[in-house]
Amino acid sequence: MASNGSYLVFSGTATRYLAEKICKSLDCPLGNLVITKFADGEFSVSYEESIRGKDVFLVQSTFPTSDNLMELLLMIDAAKRASARTINAVIPYFGWARQDRKDKPRVSIGAKLVADMLSVAGITRLITLDLHADQEQGFFDCPVDHLYASSVMLPYLESLHLDNMVIAAPDMGASKRANTYAKYFNCPLVLCNKTRPRPNEVGSLVIIGDVKDADVVIIDDMVDTAGTITKAADVMLENGARSVRAIASHCVMSGPASERVENSALTEMIFTDSIPYNKGCKKVKQITIANLLAETIRRVVHNESISNQYLI
Repeated sequence: MASNGSYLVFSGTATRYLAEKICKSLDCPLGNLVITKFADGEFSVSYEESIRGKDVFLVQSTFPTSDNLMELLLMIDAAKRASARTINAVIPYFGWARQDRKDKPRVSIGAKLVADMLSVAGITRLITLDLHADQEQGFFDCPVDHLYASSVMLPYLESLHLDNMVIAAPDMGASKRANTYAKYFNCPLVLCNKTRPRPNEVGSLVIIGDVKDADVVIIDDMVDTAGTITKAADVMLENGARSVRAIASHCVMSGPASERVENSALTEMIFTDSIPYNKGCKKVKQITIANLLAETIRRVVHNESISNQYLI
């Protein structure tokens, strides 16, 4: 879709690789935006073309460091002050999403705080992928187009032609997402019951269900340190699984994650490219969401429904 002049797509520094693919799918140029960095660590944002009266789409995931979030906030503020007609934040990976509630006394709710910051900065719409919890859409007072990685993951799984597929949830929090995959493929669902003595550390893990001679696919929304995923894969092989692979929307992969996945029983670890990955683990595969995001942008521009983009 060639640009008709009514909308423009811009990118922050961290997600330019994805924005370029989105623009290629839309058959439009990536907008000219300059981010100037100063010696003290501050930076400023300026649009090098007129955006007055335009629908602007700002592509930026907010993974660490927090500079990526600050960059997006400045992009939004600059667009508002430059009289953009609408400001659409395209955030493939919404950082701080795991801080969605008070799970102990005297803690912040980071996801709500970030939502408020984006709203105050001036977004009129959010386009995002697989929030940690669906109800986080309610943190925003503007429209939220919440996309699902299943749109690209299901066709990939179908292409594998697994003989005896079993879908697995690595913990109870992932059970709803895993159950939708199990229903789609009409195959069994197994659960992992784990204890976590402290953040990013897995204690015991027990499989609930039968995985003997099965091709197991573990479903989750993100992989951070990969402790849970790799431990689950090992336990499933111990329980007779024929193969174990994992699918997750967001490739956080911090700390020892790459080494853990490389040395694990996993056949492969499949992510979207909502977060870039360049740490050299041969088992990691990324499937692009550029066409999914581009089609969503096209439909937003033309006021068309996006509901038939959801496979499940």
